Amino acid sequence: METQSYKNHIRYYPPHHFIYYPIIIALLSFSIYFSFTTKDQLIWTFISGIFVVLFCLAFMLRQHYALTLQNRIVRLELRYRYFSITGKRLEDFEYQLNDDQLFALRFALDKELPALIERTLNENITGTAIKKAIIKWKGDYERV
Repeated sequence: METQSYKNHIRYYPPHHFIYYPIIIALLSFSIYFSFTTKDQLIWTFISGIFVVLFCLAFMLRQHYALTLQNRIVRLELRYRYFSITGKRLEDFEYQLNDDQLFALRFALDKELPALIERTLNENITGTAIKKAIIKWKGDYERV
């Protein structure tokens, strides 16, 4: 994998994003088309509904469990890093940072992290602004 930066930190899972979803969308399109062009509208409408449900369930289930667990791990890692750098507990003021901000801070190297946290608390900058402010990017190559 290439060196991670703001421009390439989003990761795709090819079997899901480029095979399963296009197939489901194609099948859904055909079933919607047939529901309007054939005499068996009721069955094709039902089939279309099944494809919509399959699409939504696949998206939700694939990401929900993995992301929930990863979010917890990222928080723990950030708490540990902050404590090991500063000797202070992040938990004392972590509630002032939203998820977007916390998850963006994980990309900062240890020497940039305390200053970025301080800036985020003082200026309430967004996660995107935090990512753009990072001078030397610390890639997260394990996130799904």
